[in-house]
Amino acid sequence: MRKVSLDVWIQLIGLLSVLGGLVFVGLQMRQSQTIALAAQQQARMQVFVEAFSTLSERNTDLTEYLANGVAPENELSLKNFMNQRWMIYENDYLQYRLGLMDEDMWNAKFNSMEGLYNGTNSKDCVLAHYVYDAMKIGFDHNFVELVESIPSDCP
Repeated sequence: MRKVSLDVWIQLIGLLSVLGGLVFVGLQMRQSQTIALAAQQQARMQVFVEAFSTLSERNTDLTEYLANGVAPENELSLKNFMNQRWMIYENDYLQYRLGLMDEDMWNAKFNSMEGLYNGTNSKDCVLAHYVYDAMKIGFDHNFVELVESIPSDCP
């Protein structure tokens, strides 16, 4: 039987140490990414909570709007809310493209975006398009192409 030199054993231990270190770093990176994704979701939710609070301060009933459309006395508040939503949707799209949002979350966001784009009735649809058209000049061109590929039910 051949005797293995001490040098070979030291190299093997060194190699195993490097591999163990790489595995540990990989696990830490994965955990850091999970924490970052959770923080991003928390930040997005905070934006919506603040938007809902603003609507409440103006006595705008979001549930009524979602069920029945824009009431004339709430039009300004809801236009501003639509502006916020379009900016959030663009941000969501960019995060999705960068791989920072999973497919299920993106599909939920896209369905919500389709709902905004088409409104609950023809008046809401026209208003949503009006707000979008006013803002799209500042949006990422890929996002604009995506939105404009949505079939529109507007009159």
